[in-house]
Amino acid sequence: MRIEKIRLDKLKVPEKNVRLHTEIQLHEFERSIKMFGQIRPIVIDESNTILAGNGLYKALLDMGYDTADCYRVTGLTENQKKKLMIADNKVYSLGVDYLDTVMEFLHDLGDDRDVPGYDPDILEQMIGDAQTVTESIADYGVLGDENVQSIQNRAERREEAGIAPDTPAPAQPSPVLQNSNDSQLNQQNSPSGMADATPSSDEAPAEMRRFVICPNCGQKIYL
Repeated sequence: MRIEKIRLDKLKVPEKNVRLHTEIQLHEFERSIKMFGQIRPIVIDESNTILAGNGLYKALLDMGYDTADCYRVTGLTENQKKKLMIADNKVYSLGVDYLDTVMEFLHDLGDDRDVPGYDPDILEQMIGDAQTVTESIADYGVLGDENVQSIQNRAERREEAGIAPDTPAPAQPSPVLQNSNDSQLNQQNSPSGMADATPSSDEAPAEMRRFVICPNCGQKIYL
């Protein structure tokens, strides 16, 4: 590909452009040019009319540049030129960021959040959200201190009441509220699917109290 350096005042903006360039995009163009220089050529035809790169041209002009690197495409019909203008914008927009790699690169950059195309505050929020999600996943399924203490208190009260330890029951996919007195029959007759047991207290006999079955260990946990 042969790159030509052409004066900006020699380039022609097409009468109709398929892309609307916002002030934010032009600002990010300028940030990129200041940081890396012109990294993509402006595509032009035989008459120096811009086919691709109008936003880049506008940014270079606003920054006071005199010339631009251009790639000249020749031999296209008017229909092909229009197709090129449509395709250049659409094909690029079909790509999707690979977020795992983006996050890895952001971590490698440390505190440097100056990346053209991104607001530094948004990048900071992206990293913060990723850390929050990681912590949530790590804590998922862990019993809180209050739940652990509540289970221990109930176990102590059962021991003081002289109630024998529960015999482990087969593990079930989810906790099932049951009553020892014909729980299956009660569940079938109850619209909510829960056992219609009479209210019980911690002092009630084990066979009359309601409980749930832990899906992990199969133990009964009395309510």
